[in-house]
Amino acid sequence: MEQQRHHKTPQQQEEVEDIQHGPIPVDELQKSGIASIDVKKLRDAGICTVESVAYTPRKDLLQIKGISEAKVDKIIEAASKLVPMGFTSASELHAQREAIIQITTGSRELDKILEGGIETGSITELYGEFRSGKTQLCHTLCVTCQLPLDQGGGEGKAMYIDAEGTFRPQRLLQIAERFGLNGADVLENVAYARAYNTDHQSRLLLEAASMMVETRFAIMIIDSATALYRTDFSGRGELSARQMHLAKFLRSLQKLADEFGVAVVLTNQVVSQVDGSAVFAGPQIKPIGGNIMAHATTTRLALRKGRGEERICKVISSPCLAEAEARFQICAEGISDVKD
Repeated sequence: MEQQRHHKTPQQQEEVEDIQHGPIPVDELQKSGIASIDVKKLRDAGICTVESVAYTPRKDLLQIKGISEAKVDKIIEAASKLVPMGFTSASELHAQREAIIQITTGSRELDKILEGGIETGSITELYGEFRSGKTQLCHTLCVTCQLPLDQGGGEGKAMYIDAEGTFRPQRLLQIAERFGLNGADVLENVAYARAYNTDHQSRLLLEAASMMVETRFAIMIIDSATALYRTDFSGRGELSARQMHLAKFLRSLQKLADEFGVAVVLTNQVVSQVDGSAVFAGPQIKPIGGNIMAHATTTRLALRKGRGEERICKVISSPCLAEAEARFQICAEGISDVKD
């Protein structure tokens, strides 16, 4: 019995190795009899892992040039053997969720209402007016995700897609100093891309997937996810097309979170509600993107201004967090607790 406990069978060792390596590269399909040229076509279409093949609808795979219907069926069959997609017990899922990494925000108060920080493997949305601290929180997360696990970090790189042109590397150097990290290393570990239109923003996700196969990323930030949608689509006539495009973009983000276990953080702009109630209650604000955005994000956080440099964060919706508010402060070293 004692011997059994310490001695792992080859099968168990393989399982342990699989857990350590995370997503399975798409090249593994070659071992299941898929031709290398077909694997290359999958990779060119932005499908870099076996998980991605398993999660992609059949009709999307059929749209890849040069892959016939028979080949698609063969690829799907090979992928489904490598990726478990059936039922599992709640206790097994509970054990997996216990191991989920939370990335600290830099403020103890804020981490407290988030039960540890920003959750990896899911989408967190930050919305609020200008100057409510969205971009500053994103800059802080770019640094804290590189911290060791025991310090509330994610021991991984950060990816930043900037749609508003507000990313400033010097802010990362100031924040890195606070956490005792080497500034040059911190900057080297942040992959940055500027998005110029909504199609480009979606294409960047394909590039992101291929980079995530190569190295470990802990967080992916999109600041802001909706800025370009407000200008690329105008009026009610294009509303349906805008929402469909946005839904596909958010679906791709969820896929990246599922495949690579990264924390996806997106910021969202707000719009003033001008109706009868505004006369009595003052201008009401609501986030852009409507129900599509609300359903796609796992955790929704609303940020608003307080006094001076103080900001307030409220949990609006989450599957496991209670509705609560936390005060934090923006200072030279990023996001921190309010100093009374």
